[in-house]
Amino acid sequence: MGARKRLRAEKLKADKKTIAIAQLKKSPISPRKMRLAADLIRGVEVNKALNILQFSNKDAAKSLEKLLRSAIANWEQKNEEADITEENLIVSKIEVGGGAMLKRIQPAPQGRAHRIRKRSNHVTIIVDGSK
Repeated sequence: MGARKRLRAEKLKADKKTIAIAQLKKSPISPRKMRLAADLIRGVEVNKALNILQFSNKDAAKSLEKLLRSAIANWEQKNEEADITEENLIVSKIEVGGGAMLKRIQPAPQGRAHRIRKRSNHVTIIVDGSK
């Protein structure tokens, strides 16, 4: 029983070394717009994903590119002995969630007021090199 647990723990430790995570919190872009850019790179190899983001004309692509570079650097930090050019790194998972909402009031005709909701988001990228 002890040997089985130890093998499973070693396997989990090896799996943790193949993935790297990067998070972006409180980005001032609405989650819907960020998801449009995130859908472009989900499941794509990282060099191809960087090219897609670099030549995309969406504002969300700039912050996603910076976050992806951070995830790649985190992977390199975990795997110092590995060569990134030989590895097949892919964006295995990317999640965009809603963040805090700034609520503002805008004057409207006849003494009324409209509420403006300035949305933000949180993004998590997981880069995997095991496949």
